[in-house]
Amino acid sequence: MTTHLVREIDLASAADSAAWRALNEAWLAEGGFAIEAKDRKVLDDPQGQILAPGGRIFFIERAGEAVGCCALMAMDDGGYEVAKMTIAPAARGRGLSRRLLEACEAAAREAAAPRLYLETSSTLGPALALYDSFGFVRLSPRETPYVRADVFMEKRLG
Repeated sequence: MTTHLVREIDLASAADSAAWRALNEAWLAEGGFAIEAKDRKVLDDPQGQILAPGGRIFFIERAGEAVGCCALMAMDDGGYEVAKMTIAPAARGRGLSRRLLEACEAAAREAAAPRLYLETSSTLGPALALYDSFGFVRLSPRETPYVRADVFMEKRLG
């Protein structure tokens, strides 16, 4: 059985920065999505856009190689947005997305966050099924910088 390790990203590492970008650009292309302005901001400056405002980024690795990632982006209400979650195609079907969500929820609970929030696309059936099974509930539509986002969900933690 192959072990997968969840760890926080080290943006001082050129390899981590490259893996972060490559994983995210790949899932966007695979889904037929354009890289939008907000994507570019977050991919070009994860330190400034995610980490400096109080967020976190997690990788899931196999044999030292990043095969998935997910970010927690701090929100104004003290909650966190789950963003940029992906697993490389060859590593899917092993429960790795759930492991990333578990790491995100643990970090949010540690920070006493009231909720996790996410925006996704109705075309991403497996992701929606995962979020539903993890306790996320659907919210009404809202303003978003993403053209592809048409499903809005949250999980209350408090």
